[in-house]
Amino acid sequence: MAKDLYEVLGVSRDATDEEIKKAFRKQARKLHPDVNKSPNAEEEFKELNEAYDVLSDPNKRAYYDRTGSTPGAAGGAGPYGTGYVDFEDIFGGGFGGMGDIFSSFFSGMGGGATARREGRDMGVGLRLTLEEVATGAKKEIVYDRLAPCPDCDGTGLGEGGHEVTCPDCNGSGRVYSVQRTFLGDMRTTSTCTRCGGTGHTIENACPECEGQGRVPDRQRVTVEVPAGIRDSQQLRITGFGEAGLRGATSGNLIVTCRIEPHDFFEREGDNLHAMAKISMTQAALGAEIEIDGILPDEKVSVRIPEGCQNDQVLRVKGHGMPKFRSDMRGDLYVHVDVMIPKKLTKTQRELLEKLAEDLGEDYVQAKSPLERLRDAFN
Repeated sequence: MAKDLYEVLGVSRDATDEEIKKAFRKQARKLHPDVNKSPNAEEEFKELNEAYDVLSDPNKRAYYDRTGSTPGAAGGAGPYGTGYVDFEDIFGGGFGGMGDIFSSFFSGMGGGATARREGRDMGVGLRLTLEEVATGAKKEIVYDRLAPCPDCDGTGLGEGGHEVTCPDCNGSGRVYSVQRTFLGDMRTTSTCTRCGGTGHTIENACPECEGQGRVPDRQRVTVEVPAGIRDSQQLRITGFGEAGLRGATSGNLIVTCRIEPHDFFEREGDNLHAMAKISMTQAALGAEIEIDGILPDEKVSVRIPEGCQNDQVLRVKGHGMPKFRSDMRGDLYVHVDVMIPKKLTKTQRELLEKLAEDLGEDYVQAKSPLERLRDAFN
């Protein structure tokens, strides 16, 4: 029988969002494979993370409370998720999940720490439909990051806490050692493990963030996507990347827009291409047809010229994609597909035969029912 998610986190069913966050961080510090060498640590951490995925999302939590089942993974598209997010790894801070966030959190506690205090940029890819790009959109995305600690406002200081100069490196953030070799004394430097290269340590550190001023957290942020944005174009959200150490500057969130293919339109810069099917009589005589545009409820009138040919391309000005940060629009190019009827009535055939005779064209004579029967037997 599946475990109760509230029991996995160790909270009551009426726990607040903040209580759920704190319980998750407390349990994750115990179970993360970087600090827990138990053979079951990885599986237990995965179970904990899955419970947090559901209970940290209001919609998923409500669904779980109603049905007792989990609606799916965090951050996915659909009724229980938000804008689809792909984590990018090109900015050095593109974490792939809460497990990676905790690994980075533990590295900031000493040992493998570096002297970097500023938070790194993080990158995510946001999938958009062509309709959303045409109108502009507000998309809420959910991602994991090291966020400023809410208990100490990012300072890392607990009650009565303060920074002191690190006694091991005397505030330099580096320690020196001398090794005797047959070539003489060799002096090496390395990052001070006690202060993590910052040159300072904390007395009476904040118990929630253990003096870092930042904690692993699930972040929700609304991204305003301007109309006309191009595929792979990036938006920068200042301060929503990795939080800096002890109040240092946070990195930025870099959102790379990924535009999904469309069933009807194909985009080329600010222009759109579409296919329109017409009859051979419309192609010969000319016509006025109407097709759907890219904007909501937009109808585009397309004039088919007399004698229009198959694969002919017709240009409709001003009905393409909105231009980025402009009131102008590109053009719509309609590719004509002339449909030839596969079956004709007797009257239709007679009319076409008369047209062929008037044009002096050869054609296959229609066979009588007796001739068709004879051909079938032969």
